[in-house]
Amino acid sequence: MTNRLKLAVVACTIAPLVACSSGPSAPDESVYVDGLVEARADKDTFLLEGPDSPVPPEMRDTLLPLPYYPVDQGYAVPASLSLSDDRPVFEMPTSTGATRRMQLVGVLEFSLLGDSRSLGAFVPEGTQRITSLFVPFADLTTGDSTYSAGRYLDIDTTTTGYYTIDFNQAYNPYCAYNDAYECPYPPPPNRLNALVLAGEQAPEG
Repeated sequence: MTNRLKLAVVACTIAPLVACSSGPSAPDESVYVDGLVEARADKDTFLLEGPDSPVPPEMRDTLLPLPYYPVDQGYAVPASLSLSDDRPVFEMPTSTGATRRMQLVGVLEFSLLGDSRSLGAFVPEGTQRITSLFVPFADLTTGDSTYSAGRYLDIDTTTTGYYTIDFNQAYNPYCAYNDAYECPYPPPPNRLNALVLAGEQAPEG
């Protein structure tokens, strides 16, 4: 266990989502789709040309461009964050056989495909200034149309208390392209009994 999470953190407060009858309005669909398409193109460019690309040069013609499900705003859902009292530390198994120490910030609770669901939100052990939540997950597509080790979401913290889980932004860990990289596996509570037909698919080849 580590020091208790302080609720009043300047600029980086993680506040629980307050239930209300009306939240932020949905983004214009064309703007939303265009933004995702542009971000995916930028990622392909980085993976193809970037000096820090995790994709081996001899595999780039095979793996790129990355495959995705069609964008579906139905997979972008509001969520509330139930904070952990003391940010317990979890030893997450990884693709290399080692473990990575991660702290549970809280549990994101949301509705997807008509059912109530939840996902644990983590940060690396010892993180003091929390700006992003790491949410690894698996679902019923894992090992079939999506990568066998699961996928990840990065969710920015807010000072308003409102969160969105957008599975259209789900991405593969680098070990999907290169087994020299270490990636943590989603813990059992983060394995959804649902088909999440959104985000990045398994790399071809």
